[in-house]
Amino acid sequence: MSAAKYLLFIKKRGLAILLYAFLVLILVSPAAKSWILQQLVATGLFNARFDKNVSGKSNSVNLSFDYLDNEGNIKNTASLRGKIVFINFWASWCPPCRAEMVSLNQLYLKLKSDDRIVFLFLNEDDNKTKAISYLREKAFTLPLYTPSGGVPEMIFKGTLPTTVILDKSGNVVFFHEGMRKYDTDTFIGQLKSLL
Repeated sequence: MSAAKYLLFIKKRGLAILLYAFLVLILVSPAAKSWILQQLVATGLFNARFDKNVSGKSNSVNLSFDYLDNEGNIKNTASLRGKIVFINFWASWCPPCRAEMVSLNQLYLKLKSDDRIVFLFLNEDDNKTKAISYLREKAFTLPLYTPSGGVPEMIFKGTLPTTVILDKSGNVVFFHEGMRKYDTDTFIGQLKSLL
């Protein structure tokens, strides 16, 4: 194919070629997927809010579970009763998890000084060093924990990301599978209303 024919081919099909290249990039790059999802989250279409059907629901089952802190100590969520517990299950390879991470970090920064609220960011990566690297690369200051043993299905069914909020009595008052924007004033107000 001569250079002139090649340029004519590109000129006629340039937009289609760019579209295909964009789709391939999205399919193979978690960073590209998460960037696009992050732009969608920023629109406000994915703002988190409490569902009246879940809020205040009492649980007759034990929802406590073990998790590991950064030093490898096993802790249990039952020891957090009397506090609001914000739990987020995520993985560094998960584009929707990456997309909501900016808002989660902002929420954490806004509320981390309130000792009545505990944040458990539970990493589901096979290799915890990948999660640590991702958090450092993005300059996120979220505390990183790892589940230890089984987590009750009312808390985590395996979908990433999953966010759950437990009230002071250990009851589920918020449950969401999928990405959301958590650092809005409305959501923060709803979270503080549990105090």
